[in-house]
Amino acid sequence: MAKTAQQPVLVIMGVSGSGKSTVAGVLAGQLGWDLAEGDDLHPQANVAKMQAGEPLTDEDRWPWLDIIAEWIRAHTEAGIPGVITCSALKKRYRDVLRGEGVVFVFLEGSKDRISDRLASRHGHFMPTALLESQFDALEAPTEDESFISLCVSATPAEEAQEIIDRLGLDAGDAARL
Repeated sequence: MAKTAQQPVLVIMGVSGSGKSTVAGVLAGQLGWDLAEGDDLHPQANVAKMQAGEPLTDEDRWPWLDIIAEWIRAHTEAGIPGVITCSALKKRYRDVLRGEGVVFVFLEGSKDRISDRLASRHGHFMPTALLESQFDALEAPTEDESFISLCVSATPAEEAQEIIDRLGLDAGDAARL
């Protein structure tokens, strides 16, 4: 029996407001894969700090990144594909998350476009005022990382379909459910 290629764990990354959660939800639904929302994994102290308008420091982020990395490792070691959201703004953060079978999907957009999206978003703990600090911290993925970039100019469904097409993912099983 021929072994099928292992489907990856996708880390949907980008600044706050780039559409990570929405695109990840559509993508996981279309593929029938596990989904984890990285923001839900933040320690309460991080959430309180962001709600107060304070940017997180690297020290704030490390425990959170370790939790995300463990979710990724559990999936890749078990051979289970999945989708998880994480801003993963700096290369050193992605270094903690990356590994065999992990692909970063970088949702990019201009400050103006993403600021407009944030201004219309309600019920999220990340205030618009912190967007500048996210862009300041952002280090785009480089050629030594497994990633694709996607401009946030289409609908979430179109962006999810582009990810499926560009990565050659198998949505067949989910379509048969």
